[in-house]
Amino acid sequence: MRYLLDANTYIEAKNQYYGMDICPAYWDWLDKQFALGTIASVDMIGRELKEGKDELAAWARKRPDHFINNDDERTQSLFADIVQFVMEGDYNPGNRDNFLAKADPWIIAKAKAIGASVVTHETVAPVNTRKVKVPNICQQFEVPCLNTFRFLRELEARFVLGQ
Repeated sequence: MRYLLDANTYIEAKNQYYGMDICPAYWDWLDKQFALGTIASVDMIGRELKEGKDELAAWARKRPDHFINNDDERTQSLFADIVQFVMEGDYNPGNRDNFLAKADPWIIAKAKAIGASVVTHETVAPVNTRKVKVPNICQQFEVPCLNTFRFLRELEARFVLGQ
């Protein structure tokens, strides 16, 4: 895997610019990239997506293999390092606890463990912020992090109407 997708990349795509009804090619492209071994996400994100009652939840339920496990020793160890770093930081306790309870530290740990980049819609927060943000934690742990549009350009995605 070269890229691990955060939940917000799926949700924003469905709700905004790549709605399943207006751009099915995007979702087909994701399937193709998964089959090539280029992309995935982590199991916890799969669980988050599958909990919904919409077309994205149905899509995710049909693709359990797109969401990989985090039970290897390296990922577990890196997750513990991320938790320790966040707990020792001067973060807003509610935001910190929410970050640690969700998939965010897991996707960062897994990306570090396998040498992948994290794809997210979150943006880097200023240095003095008290919010825990995926891109900031990625920077701290030297995990490449990019947004959906840079990701699509790196993979030279093309959604072109047929003739």
